[in-house]
Amino acid sequence: MSLKNVERQEKNVAILEISVDKETFAAACQKAYRKNVGKIMINGFRKGKAPRHIIERIYGKDVFYEDAIEDTYPAAYEAACEEAGLEIVSRPELTIKEIGEDGYTFTAKVALKPEITVAQYKGLEAPYTEPSVTDEEVDAEINIRRQRSSRLEDKDGEAELGDTVIIDYEGFEGGKPFEGGKGQDHHLKLGSGAFIPGFEDQLVGKKAGEEYEITVTFPTEYHAAELAGKEAVFKGIVHSVKKEVLPELDDDFASEVSEFDTLAEYKEDTRKKLLENKTKAADASFENALLGKMIETIEGDIPEAMYETEQDNLASEYSYRMQSQGITLDNYLKITGLDMDGFRKSLRPQAENRVKTTLALEYVAKTEGLEVTDEEVEAEYKKMADEYGMELDRVKELAPAEGMKHDLLMQKASALVRENGVKTEPVAEPAEPAEAPAEEKDAEEKPAEE
Repeated sequence: MSLKNVERQEKNVAILEISVDKETFAAACQKAYRKNVGKIMINGFRKGKAPRHIIERIYGKDVFYEDAIEDTYPAAYEAACEEAGLEIVSRPELTIKEIGEDGYTFTAKVALKPEITVAQYKGLEAPYTEPSVTDEEVDAEINIRRQRSSRLEDKDGEAELGDTVIIDYEGFEGGKPFEGGKGQDHHLKLGSGAFIPGFEDQLVGKKAGEEYEITVTFPTEYHAAELAGKEAVFKGIVHSVKKEVLPELDDDFASEVSEFDTLAEYKEDTRKKLLENKTKAADASFENALLGKMIETIEGDIPEAMYETEQDNLASEYSYRMQSQGITLDNYLKITGLDMDGFRKSLRPQAENRVKTTLALEYVAKTEGLEVTDEEVEAEYKKMADEYGMELDRVKELAPAEGMKHDLLMQKASALVRENGVKTEPVAEPAEPAEAPAEEKDAEEKPAEE
């Protein structure tokens, strides 16, 4: 196997001419014969016993060529790429040029990493909102923790929104019970929206021990098609009504839900954490705005194949995330009404942004002489292992060192752009026009007299 020629074309495209020698190809053809002979029936021979030369005489010398090519081209292509020393950024377009008993020659059309420049990456301007935290935001955050620490107590009297009822229920459509429409001792918080619209509202006012019969209509988009848009009757009983009791907002509460002894300390820590999160979000927004302006100053031709490859990467990432949530890509496309072409097209802006940002940050890193040490890579591995509760060796298996080193380098370059950015005042939202006084409004609406 050898690299015969490299032809560079315009716009960062190259064509590699690669040959596979006679001995390698012959061995692959013999392997293909052994793989397929059991499937071939030849008169006069038992199944799987026909000699290779008989099969080739009947079906042609090239009968095993396709399998032999599939078996040999990946290694030949990989060796040729290494010999050429090119930074290839796309999948190859393969074409068989010559083929026969003496081997074969093929070409691989590939996109090369472009040599781009970035006209400006320092002194870029972007709006920045200085983060702050209000007392109301602190109270709201602490109230969330109070809700989690709440308890349910039996309540006398009628159920209200916010109360939890323990119910039995059975649903009927057309007078007949339907699958999945029955439950016992079910805890339902009224107003939560856990049941179909109208169900929870009709339980408001019911008391413990009271039987009920309510009528609802299933949404037209209901997941069970046989019930979508249809009217149903639910019958059941309210076993008990419970109200939510929040803990007192005092030092005891603070010591139970945090490491602090007093409510004042807990509030101060909550304020600090909210400010940290807001600062991270503001910095990230500022940085993204700067990067967006930076990639507008890129000079150089970026091959189309880089965008297409990134679209494929994004599609795979989306598919993986959806599968982790129990949704297949096919089902997602049906829900959104997209076909695969439309889905990939929707990813194009994100793919272009990713490609341009990576190329620009690599230019910044090279220009500024940024580097990532082995110690920094090791520290990042340990940080990830701690965050995800995984063994260090397992993290290293999942995240190869070269990829980790590149990610850290991109972070350093991005931080440099941010640190050299100029913060400007955020653009104020246009104020809503003031409502005209009543008498003026009436005068405007009153038609002119003849």
